[in-house]
Order: sequence, then C-alpha cells, then structure tokens
Amino acid sequence: MSRFEEDFIFGGATAAFQVEGATKEDGRGPCCWDVHLNRPESKFNGDKASDFYHKYADDLKLSNEFGINGIRISISWSRIIPDGVGTVNEKGVEFYNNVIDECIKNNVEPFVTLHHFDTPLSLFEKGDWLNRETIDEFVRFAKICFESFGDRVNMWATFNEAWAVAQNGYIIGNFPPSIKYDIPKAVQSMHNMMVAHAKVVELYKSMNLKGEIGIVHTLEGKYPITDSDEDKEAANLDYTLSNKFMLDACFKGRYAEDTFETITSILSQNNGELKIYDGDIEVLQAAASHIDFLGMNYYSSHFLKGYKGESNIYHNGSGEKGTSIFALKGIGERVNNPEVETTDWDWPIYPQGLRDMLVRIKNEYPNYKKIYVTENGMGYKDDFMNEKIDDTPRIDYIRRHLDAILQAKNEGVIVKGYFVWSLMDVLSWSNGYNKRYGLFYVDFDNQNRYPKKSAYWFKKVAEIKQLIEASDIDY
Repeated sequence: MSRFEEDFIFGGATAAFQVEGATKEDGRGPCCWDVHLNRPESKFNGDKASDFYHKYADDLKLSNEFGINGIRISISWSRIIPDGVGTVNEKGVEFYNNVIDECIKNNVEPFVTLHHFDTPLSLFEKGDWLNRETIDEFVRFAKICFESFGDRVNMWATFNEAWAVAQNGYIIGNFPPSIKYDIPKAVQSMHNMMVAHAKVVELYKSMNLKGEIGIVHTLEGKYPITDSDEDKEAANLDYTLSNKFMLDACFKGRYAEDTFETITSILSQNNGELKIYDGDIEVLQAAASHIDFLGMNYYSSHFLKGYKGESNIYHNGSGEKGTSIFALKGIGERVNNPEVETTDWDWPIYPQGLRDMLVRIKNEYPNYKKIYVTENGMGYKDDFMNEKIDDTPRIDYIRRHLDAILQAKNEGVIVKGYFVWSLMDVLSWSNGYNKRYGLFYVDFDNQNRYPKKSAYWFKKVAEIKQLIEASDIDY
C-alpha cells in the first residue's frame, strides 16, 4: 500500500487550554493550569494562548482551505462547569456549540476529548485523580457534554494521555501538582483514570448516541540499548508502566498476570501499593468490549539500560540539546542512542517505533477495532522571515511517520487517520511559546496566522493521498 484510503482523516490537533485563551471570559472557572502557570516563577501562562476562543472561525476556514478534514479539540471542564461540580455555564455550552457547528460548516470532523490535562481547580485541590470523587464528577461532566453536543459530535475520547498526567505530575514534576519520583501516586492515578474512562464509555453506550467513543494514549516504543538481560528488563519495566498497564485496562478489561506482577514489583521498590476498589475490574471488563477506537499519540521512543540507583530526572524544557536525564528507581535509565537523531528537546526521532507500536497493538490486543494516530509532530524553532516559514525538517518528520503508518497498514493494522500536532502554534505545557509545532504559524503579538511550508505540503498529501517530498512543494 502506497496510498491512503479516500476516507482517511488528515487532521490537526489542539487542546482547550493550549489554544483557547480567554481564561476569565464568559464564566469560565479556573483549572489547575491557571494556578500552575501564574506562579511568580512562571515565565508564561495560558491567558491568551492562540486565542482560539475568538479565532476559531478563522482557524476552521484555514483548515478547510488546506485539506484538513478533522480536528481534535477538547472541552474545558471548567468552561462548562466552572467549579467542576456545580451549575452548568450556558455561555460555555454556547461556545462549544458554535465551534462544533463551524466545524461541520467547513467539513472538518470534530474529534472531541473530554479531559486534556485541565481538571477544574476545586477538584484538583481535593486530590485530582487520586480522589475517587473526581470519577463521579467526571461522569456527570461527560453526560452534560453528550447531551449538549452528542447530536453532532460523532467521535469522542475520554482522556488524552493519562500517562502524561501521571508521569509529569508525580514523577517528573513539571505538571501540577509538581511532585517528583512518587511512582505509587502515578500508578494509582492511572488506575483511577481508567475506571473513570470505563464508566464514561458505559454511560455513552447507554445513551444510544450515534457516534463512537475511545481513549487517547501516548505510546512510546521501549528498546534495550544493548542485548544484555539488564537492559532488556529495563525496557520491559518501562514499557509495562507507561504503556501496557493502561492498555490492559482498556482492551483486556483487567491487568494481565505479568502486568500486575511487574507493577507490583515496581511499587514495592518505591514503597507503595495499588488500591483496586470493589467493582473496578467489573466496570473495566464491561467497557473493554465497547471501546470503539484507540487514539495513539506518538512522538518518540526510548532506549533503556539497567539502573539500580535512586530516581534522577532533569527535564529539558528549554531546547538546550543534550541536557535531559531520566532514571527511575526500580525501572531503568533512558539513554541516548547515537544512531538515532534527536530534537533540540532531546526527543528521539524514531518513526520505526510508531510502526512497531501499531503492530504490537494489533498483535497483543486483537479486540481493538481501529486506531487513529491522534498526535504526531515536531517541536521546532521556526524562523519567521517575510511572513514565510520554511519548515522542511518538520515536513521530513511528518513524511517519515506517515510512511511508518503505511508500513503498519501493509501488515494489517487498521489505521483510519493521522492528526498533526498541532493545527496552529500553541502554548506548550512546559516550554511556553518558543517550541512550535503548528502547520500555521501564530504571531502571538497580534494572533495572526501564516501557513508554513508544511501546511502546503500537508494539503497536497491530503489531496492525492500519497506521500511526496518537501522539494515537490512550491513555496
């Protein structure tokens, strides 16, 4: 297969907090990120972001003009329910109604995510996903969204990157609540989010709506840096924690015996245990047979070596290449593979990992129905010259990853769409505005949009459903 099907989605991805701005407009309540990014030491915040709140019509018109037939958006929980638990904000409902209608007007299919990192502040302060009450409030929020928008939205995702919520919040510490090395909290929050996911899937199916519902996981390949037993074990431990644990919950409806033993071993070395509540496994089992698709975010893979020391992490949030450190007690150390290039933020560029993950999903979870690659893209320091951005490295990155998808499709994996992260330049959670991903350049001083060379390339690929070189695009 060298071409994509006619119904393949060539989309652009966004997230509410990263694009909307308008954090204090029309009754929106604060989320955890409003406080986190407005601390005295913060160098940026999301108050304006990409101003999608006011520019959504322009962005969707651009999407239509450039062949983008799908958009990932998320619904800000605190824009719909300002305190997360109380009265519905009708202005928030009106905003998303308008966005969805504008999507349909421009022939851009909305793929809507319910939780993209932005828990309402009141619930976050009570423990976020470590507090089981958050599950019930999330189910209520989902029901309001299904009732308000389910007549037009056909594609729903419960969570975006529950692993990032857990890893970055409780292990790396660069997401709220800024806790480091607490692997037990990370694991417990992941389990609780999987229970919340399952309950929302069951709710959606009970409402007899016409659409589909799934979940978006960030999935990274894990490879031993050598053939030693220690390095192979480190790769397996990292894979189980970051990928297999939640994939089992979603598609097996339980934690496989080897998965549970591995997680238990990791937790015991980090002075913790997993609490599974009565009824949790039953709801996971029910939802596993009802999930309609897997959204897969893929940016990089990691290479692992054995590690016996204490946890030690340094997050490269500035683009100073070669500064990252990531070693976890009881798991392993992520190391550089000299044969694999990296971005300025030390993310390995490894399209083979995307192909491998897609094939692994097909083989290990044969009850999956279809996969969308819901995020993939390259953070890049774009040069804005004469209102043009020649981002040929980004084109090469996307082309190579689309080729990896075609390879997987040739091996029988059902992949129905690809979403570039991101549609336009957005606020990066831990890097601010200097790390750009968009097909459309945003001048954050005036919020004007400018198509990059990658946007013209992507348009051409969407038109002909076939990959071409960057040099084949006039710009």
